[in-house]
Amino acid sequence: MKQEHIYNRNKTRSFLKKLNEKKSLKKIFFYLKKRHWALSCAESCTGGLLSFIITSKPGASDIFQGGVVAYSNEIKESFLGVSKETLRRFGAVSGDAVEEMALGALRMFRSDVSVSISGIAGPSGASREKPLGLIWIAVCIGSSAERFSFHFGGNRKRIRHMAARAALYLTAEKLGSLVRKNTGTA
Repeated sequence: MKQEHIYNRNKTRSFLKKLNEKKSLKKIFFYLKKRHWALSCAESCTGGLLSFIITSKPGASDIFQGGVVAYSNEIKESFLGVSKETLRRFGAVSGDAVEEMALGALRMFRSDVSVSISGIAGPSGASREKPLGLIWIAVCIGSSAERFSFHFGGNRKRIRHMAARAALYLTAEKLGSLVRKNTGTA
């Protein structure tokens, strides 16, 4: 069974209160350095913003393998290995697509951890099924992926920034959870 978490607008608002970019980055760097692991990312709607934030922190070369901006479906397929069937059945903004993007980044960059983002940042591209602000994020550690869906409000800039910050937070939390599980600490 796939690990999937859906955040409606109310849950998204509560979730946003947890986001702290500096704390998330500090945790990510700490956990990855501790395990001698590397991070990669695959981005669509954020257009490299997540990679920019990660590489803005000194020492990023110790933990960051690289990232790919896969804006078109053709690039998602050819670079990241997202299947045509996934894109046809579910679309690029879906849990299945971000999971395949994250797994593709993991393979491409030979990293231990990857994170991917796809969504509708607007102002165009929204539909009734996929409204403005719909964001999917996947965090992959080894072959295990977890998917998250959010509905962020605001303009394009805000949606993209919230998506990148959410991806950082989720990555930090997943790494922290893994460390606690393996060490038996709370």
